[in-house]
Amino acid sequence: MALRHAVLAALLDGEFSGYQLAKGFDIGVANFWHALPQQLYAELSRLESDGLVAGREVVQEGRPNKRMFRVTDAGVAELERFAAAPAKPSFIRDDLLVKVQAVDGVDAAPVIAQLQERAAVAEAKVEVLGKLLRRLRGGLDEAEFLLAGQRIGPYVTCQRGLAFERETREWCLRTAELLERRESARRAPSGSARRGQGG
Repeated sequence: MALRHAVLAALLDGEFSGYQLAKGFDIGVANFWHALPQQLYAELSRLESDGLVAGREVVQEGRPNKRMFRVTDAGVAELERFAAAPAKPSFIRDDLLVKVQAVDGVDAAPVIAQLQERAAVAEAKVEVLGKLLRRLRGGLDEAEFLLAGQRIGPYVTCQRGLAFERETREWCLRTAELLERRESARRAPSGSARRGQGG
């Protein structure tokens, strides 16, 4: 998958400025495709050059003019082609997991701290994604929305992000707690450890 397909998919919701698109990416799309704002602006220019999006200038009084973008028919056709192509399996590539893999041979304290930090970040994302899901549903409950909601794609990808962040939070907290217990047992005097085992 290229960034262009994530941008085209995000623009299916309507006409957006680069700034609005970056905000949307940061809130929703980033749970499965991360991009910096400057990458998005550059990609919008390329997509416009390729005829996959159309841009128009909006004159604003007292503020700089802004450019609004929408998907063209050619952009929708590109998304059709992309959607029909076989999906590649995803792979995890996470430096924190490498650190946990190596924890038996290094000082565990910084790894424990980073696991706790990652859990806190995941918790914040759980909060944001939960709010986004409620906003996407509007006044409908989830069962109603899943059956009859207008745009289901952003909702179910947000659900996937929420499940991922919840699992990340739980795994990080469990692993940090386990490592802390092991460190405490290792630091305990050997006599008290033997007494604990015997009684």
